[in-house]
Amino acid sequence: MKSLRPVQRSASRIYLGKKYYRLKRYFDWYFSEKKYALKKENSLLPYVIFTHETPLLRQLKNVDMWLQHNKIKNLKVASSSLNKILIKPGETFSYWRLIGNTTKRKGYVDGMILFYGKVTIGVGGGLCQLSNLIYWMTLHSPLSITERYRHSYDVFPDSKRNQPFGSGATCAYNYLDLQIKNETKVNYQLVIYLTDTHLVGEWRADISPIMKYEVYQKEHWITHEFWGGYVRHNKIYRKVYNIENELVDDEFITENHAIMMYEPMLAEPIS
Repeated sequence: MKSLRPVQRSASRIYLGKKYYRLKRYFDWYFSEKKYALKKENSLLPYVIFTHETPLLRQLKNVDMWLQHNKIKNLKVASSSLNKILIKPGETFSYWRLIGNTTKRKGYVDGMILFYGKVTIGVGGGLCQLSNLIYWMTLHSPLSITERYRHSYDVFPDSKRNQPFGSGATCAYNYLDLQIKNETKVNYQLVIYLTDTHLVGEWRADISPIMKYEVYQKEHWITHEFWGGYVRHNKIYRKVYNIENELVDDEFITENHAIMMYEPMLAEPIS
Protein backbone atom coordinates (compact mmCIF):
# COMPACT_ATOMS: atom_id res chain seq x y z
CA MET A 1 0.00 0.00 0.00
CA LYS A 2 1.37 3.40 -0.99
CA SER A 3 1.30 6.31 1.46
CA LEU A 4 1.02 9.85 0.09
CA ARG A 5 1.07 13.30 1.57
CA PRO A 6 0.76 16.79 0.02
CA VAL A 7 4.01 18.08 -1.50
CA GLN A 8 5.14 21.67 -1.00
CA ARG A 9 7.48 23.00 -3.69
CA SER A 10 8.84 26.48 -4.17
CA ALA A 11 7.82 28.57 -7.19
CA SER A 12 11.39 28.43 -8.53
CA ARG A 13 11.49 24.63 -8.18
CA ILE A 14 8.22 24.30 -10.10
CA TYR A 15 9.36 26.75 -12.81
CA LEU A 16 12.74 25.06 -13.37
CA GLY A 17 11.17 21.61 -13.22
CA LYS A 18 8.71 22.50 -15.97
CA LYS A 19 11.51 23.87 -18.16
CA TYR A 20 13.58 20.72 -17.72
CA TYR A 21 10.77 18.26 -18.44
CA ARG A 22 9.47 20.27 -21.38
CA LEU A 23 12.91 20.25 -23.01
CA LYS A 24 13.14 16.52 -22.36
CA ARG A 25 9.81 16.04 -24.11
CA TYR A 26 10.83 18.11 -27.13
CA PHE A 27 13.95 15.97 -27.45
CA ASP A 28 11.82 12.82 -27.42
CA TRP A 29 9.43 14.19 -30.04
CA TYR A 30 12.08 15.19 -32.54
CA PHE A 31 15.05 12.90 -31.90
CA SER A 32 13.72 9.59 -30.61
CA GLU A 33 13.11 6.60 -32.86
CA LYS A 34 9.35 6.71 -32.30
CA LYS A 35 7.18 7.25 -35.33
CA TYR A 36 4.46 9.69 -34.31
CA ALA A 37 0.99 9.84 -35.85
CA LEU A 38 0.66 13.22 -37.58
CA LYS A 39 -1.70 12.77 -40.53
CA LYS A 40 -5.48 12.96 -40.70
CA GLU A 41 -7.87 10.98 -42.86
CA ASN A 42 -10.88 13.05 -43.85
CA SER A 43 -13.05 10.03 -44.64
CA LEU A 44 -14.10 7.99 -41.61
CA LEU A 45 -12.81 4.44 -41.23
CA PRO A 46 -15.79 2.08 -41.50
CA TYR A 47 -15.88 0.28 -38.13
CA VAL A 48 -16.53 1.83 -34.71
CA ILE A 49 -14.42 0.08 -32.08
CA PHE A 50 -15.68 2.05 -29.10
CA THR A 51 -17.52 5.30 -28.47
CA HIS A 52 -18.05 7.35 -25.33
CA GLU A 53 -19.39 10.75 -24.33
CA THR A 54 -19.10 12.97 -21.26
CA PRO A 55 -21.24 15.99 -20.30
CA LEU A 56 -19.80 19.40 -21.06
CA LEU A 57 -21.30 21.15 -18.05
CA ARG A 58 -21.14 19.94 -14.45
CA GLN A 59 -22.01 21.85 -11.33
CA LEU A 60 -18.82 21.67 -9.26
CA LYS A 61 -18.59 23.00 -5.73
CA ASN A 62 -16.89 26.41 -5.51
CA VAL A 63 -16.24 26.52 -9.28
CA ASP A 64 -17.81 29.36 -11.27
CA MET A 65 -19.83 28.25 -14.28
CA TRP A 66 -18.03 30.70 -16.59
CA LEU A 67 -15.00 28.42 -16.26
CA GLN A 68 -17.14 25.54 -17.50
CA HIS A 69 -18.28 27.55 -20.51
CA ASN A 70 -14.70 28.59 -21.27
CA LYS A 71 -13.71 24.94 -21.02
CA ILE A 72 -16.08 24.21 -23.90
CA LYS A 73 -14.28 26.79 -26.05
CA ASN A 74 -10.95 25.17 -25.23
CA LEU A 75 -12.29 21.69 -25.98
CA LYS A 76 -13.46 22.85 -29.40
CA VAL A 77 -10.01 24.18 -30.29
CA ALA A 78 -8.15 21.11 -29.00
CA SER A 79 -10.60 18.65 -30.56
CA SER A 80 -10.07 20.18 -33.99
CA SER A 81 -6.36 19.25 -33.68
CA LEU A 82 -7.13 15.61 -32.89
CA ASN A 83 -10.26 14.88 -34.91
CA LYS A 84 -9.75 12.24 -37.61
CA ILE A 85 -6.09 11.63 -36.81
CA LEU A 86 -4.98 8.30 -38.27
CA ILE A 87 -2.73 5.95 -36.30
CA LYS A 88 -1.09 3.45 -38.60
CA PRO A 89 0.60 0.23 -37.40
CA GLY A 90 3.79 1.09 -35.55
CA GLU A 91 2.83 4.73 -34.98
CA THR A 92 2.42 6.47 -31.61
CA PHE A 93 -0.29 9.00 -30.78
CA SER A 94 0.99 11.88 -28.63
CA TYR A 95 -1.74 14.04 -27.12
CA TRP A 96 0.40 17.15 -26.73
CA ARG A 97 2.40 16.86 -29.92
CA LEU A 98 -0.84 17.07 -31.89
CA ILE A 99 -2.50 19.77 -29.78
CA GLY A 100 0.57 21.91 -29.16
CA ASN A 101 0.84 24.62 -26.54
CA THR A 102 -2.47 26.16 -25.47
CA THR A 103 -1.97 29.84 -26.31
CA LYS A 104 -4.42 32.71 -26.73
CA ARG A 105 -3.19 33.11 -30.31
CA LYS A 106 -4.71 29.72 -31.13
CA GLY A 107 -8.05 30.70 -29.58
CA TYR A 108 -7.66 29.25 -26.10
CA VAL A 109 -9.18 31.13 -23.16
CA ASP A 110 -8.91 30.97 -19.37
CA GLY A 111 -10.28 27.78 -17.89
CA MET A 112 -10.09 25.65 -14.77
CA ILE A 113 -6.75 24.01 -13.97
CA LEU A 114 -6.11 21.65 -11.08
CA PHE A 115 -2.73 22.48 -9.59
CA TYR A 116 -1.49 20.43 -6.63
CA GLY A 117 -5.07 19.71 -5.63
CA LYS A 118 -6.31 23.28 -5.88
CA VAL A 119 -8.54 24.90 -8.49
CA THR A 120 -6.68 27.64 -10.38
CA ILE A 121 -7.21 29.49 -13.65
CA GLY A 122 -5.03 29.29 -16.75
CA VAL A 123 -5.17 29.60 -20.52
CA GLY A 124 -6.37 26.33 -22.04
CA GLY A 125 -7.81 24.99 -18.80
CA GLY A 126 -10.25 22.10 -18.88
CA LEU A 127 -8.51 19.82 -21.37
CA CYS A 128 -8.23 16.96 -18.88
CA GLN A 129 -11.79 16.09 -19.89
CA LEU A 130 -10.46 15.34 -23.35
CA SER A 131 -7.47 13.26 -22.20
CA ASN A 132 -9.74 11.40 -19.76
CA LEU A 133 -12.12 10.54 -22.59
CA ILE A 134 -9.37 9.29 -24.91
CA TYR A 135 -7.77 7.18 -22.17
CA TRP A 136 -11.09 5.56 -21.25
CA MET A 137 -11.88 4.77 -24.87
CA THR A 138 -8.41 3.33 -25.44
CA LEU A 139 -8.89 0.90 -22.56
CA HIS A 140 -11.72 -0.54 -24.68
CA SER A 141 -9.52 -1.08 -27.73
CA PRO A 142 -6.51 -3.19 -28.78
CA LEU A 143 -4.29 -0.08 -28.77
CA SER A 144 -1.43 0.04 -26.25
CA ILE A 145 -1.18 2.87 -23.72
CA THR A 146 2.55 3.54 -23.43
CA GLU A 147 2.42 6.71 -21.31
CA ARG A 148 -0.26 7.91 -18.93
CA TYR A 149 -0.26 9.89 -15.68
CA ARG A 150 -2.81 9.39 -12.94
CA HIS A 151 -4.46 12.22 -11.06
CA SER A 152 -2.53 12.70 -7.81
CA TYR A 153 -5.42 14.48 -6.10
CA ASP A 154 -9.08 13.52 -5.82
CA VAL A 155 -10.54 17.03 -5.84
CA PHE A 156 -14.31 16.58 -6.16
CA PRO A 157 -16.65 14.03 -4.55
CA ASP A 158 -18.19 11.45 -6.85
CA SER A 159 -21.23 12.88 -8.60
CA LYS A 160 -23.09 10.58 -10.98
CA ARG A 161 -19.85 8.71 -11.59
CA ASN A 162 -20.32 5.92 -14.14
CA GLN A 163 -16.65 4.96 -14.47
CA PRO A 164 -14.27 3.56 -11.86
CA PHE A 165 -12.27 6.05 -9.84
CA GLY A 166 -8.86 6.63 -11.45
CA SER A 167 -9.91 5.72 -14.98
CA GLY A 168 -8.74 9.02 -16.45
CA ALA A 169 -5.44 10.60 -17.49
CA THR A 170 -4.20 13.95 -16.26
CA CYS A 171 -2.43 16.26 -18.70
CA ALA A 172 -0.09 19.26 -18.56
CA TYR A 173 1.74 20.68 -21.55
CA ASN A 174 3.88 18.96 -22.54
CA TYR A 175 5.53 16.80 -19.94
CA LEU A 176 2.40 15.01 -18.70
CA ASP A 177 1.50 13.45 -22.02
CA LEU A 178 -0.86 10.67 -23.08
CA GLN A 179 0.80 8.37 -25.59
CA ILE A 180 -0.85 5.44 -27.36
CA LYS A 181 0.93 3.03 -29.70
CA ASN A 182 -0.67 1.00 -32.46
CA GLU A 183 1.01 -2.39 -32.11
CA THR A 184 -1.56 -4.09 -34.32
CA LYS A 185 -1.70 -4.54 -38.10
CA VAL A 186 -4.85 -2.43 -38.35
CA ASN A 187 -5.29 1.29 -39.03
CA TYR A 188 -7.07 3.21 -36.27
CA GLN A 189 -8.69 6.63 -36.36
CA LEU A 190 -9.62 8.95 -33.52
CA VAL A 191 -12.83 10.93 -33.96
CA ILE A 192 -13.60 13.78 -31.53
CA TYR A 193 -16.49 16.26 -31.67
CA LEU A 194 -18.81 18.28 -29.46
CA THR A 195 -22.59 18.32 -29.41
CA ASP A 196 -24.64 20.95 -27.58
CA THR A 197 -24.34 18.95 -24.37
CA HIS A 198 -21.50 16.41 -24.64
CA LEU A 199 -17.91 15.78 -25.66
CA VAL A 200 -18.01 12.70 -27.90
CA GLY A 201 -15.22 10.39 -28.97
CA GLU A 202 -14.81 7.31 -31.15
CA TRP A 203 -12.05 4.89 -31.99
CA ARG A 204 -12.57 3.61 -35.52
CA ALA A 205 -10.71 0.97 -37.53
CA ASP A 206 -10.56 -0.42 -41.04
CA ILE A 207 -11.59 -3.92 -39.94
CA SER A 208 -14.42 -5.09 -37.70
CA PRO A 209 -13.52 -5.54 -33.99
CA ILE A 210 -12.86 -9.10 -32.84
CA MET A 211 -12.52 -8.36 -29.12
CA LYS A 212 -14.68 -6.68 -26.48
CA TYR A 213 -13.48 -5.18 -23.20
CA GLU A 214 -14.95 -4.65 -19.76
CA VAL A 215 -13.03 -2.24 -17.52
CA TYR A 216 -13.55 -2.50 -13.76
CA GLN A 217 -11.86 -1.79 -10.44
CA LYS A 218 -10.65 -3.95 -7.56
CA GLU A 219 -9.46 -3.19 -4.06
CA HIS A 220 -11.04 0.25 -3.81
CA TRP A 221 -10.40 1.66 -0.36
CA ILE A 222 -9.61 4.84 1.58
CA THR A 223 -6.84 5.21 4.15
CA HIS A 224 -6.54 7.79 6.92
CA GLU A 225 -2.92 8.93 6.79
CA PHE A 226 -0.65 9.84 9.70
CA TRP A 227 -0.53 13.49 8.55
CA GLY A 228 -4.29 13.80 9.01
CA GLY A 229 -5.66 13.53 5.48
CA TYR A 230 -7.19 10.74 3.44
CA VAL A 231 -5.85 8.86 0.41
CA ARG A 232 -8.00 6.94 -2.04
CA HIS A 233 -6.69 3.78 -3.70
CA ASN A 234 -7.80 1.24 -6.29
CA LYS A 235 -6.62 -1.06 -9.06
CA ILE A 236 -7.98 -1.04 -12.61
CA TYR A 237 -8.44 -4.28 -14.56
CA ARG A 238 -10.12 -5.23 -17.79
CA LYS A 239 -11.74 -8.42 -19.01
CA VAL A 240 -11.19 -9.35 -22.65
CA TYR A 241 -13.85 -11.29 -24.57
CA ASN A 242 -13.62 -12.81 -28.04
CA ILE A 243 -16.26 -12.54 -30.75
CA GLU A 244 -18.10 -15.54 -29.24
CA ASN A 245 -18.30 -13.56 -25.96
CA GLU A 246 -15.90 -15.98 -24.24
CA LEU A 247 -13.56 -14.58 -21.59
CA VAL A 248 -9.99 -14.91 -22.91
CA ASP A 249 -8.08 -12.67 -20.50
CA ASP A 250 -8.38 -10.62 -17.31
CA GLU A 251 -5.65 -7.97 -17.39
CA PHE A 252 -4.21 -5.69 -14.73
CA ILE A 253 -4.08 -2.15 -16.13
CA THR A 254 -2.87 0.21 -13.40
CA GLU A 255 -3.21 1.21 -9.77
CA ASN A 256 -4.21 4.63 -8.45
CA HIS A 257 -3.42 6.58 -5.29
CA ALA A 258 -4.87 10.07 -4.86
CA ILE A 259 -4.93 12.53 -1.96
CA MET A 260 -8.53 13.39 -1.19
CA MET A 261 -9.29 17.11 -1.02
CA TYR A 262 -12.62 16.54 0.75
CA GLU A 263 -13.82 14.55 3.73
CA PRO A 264 -14.90 11.03 2.73
CA MET A 265 -18.50 10.12 3.47
CA LEU A 266 -18.51 7.71 6.38
CA ALA A 267 -21.45 5.40 6.94
CA GLU A 268 -23.31 5.81 10.21
CA PRO A 269 -22.79 2.93 12.63
CA ILE A 270 -25.63 0.44 12.81
CA SER A 271 -27.36 0.76 16.18
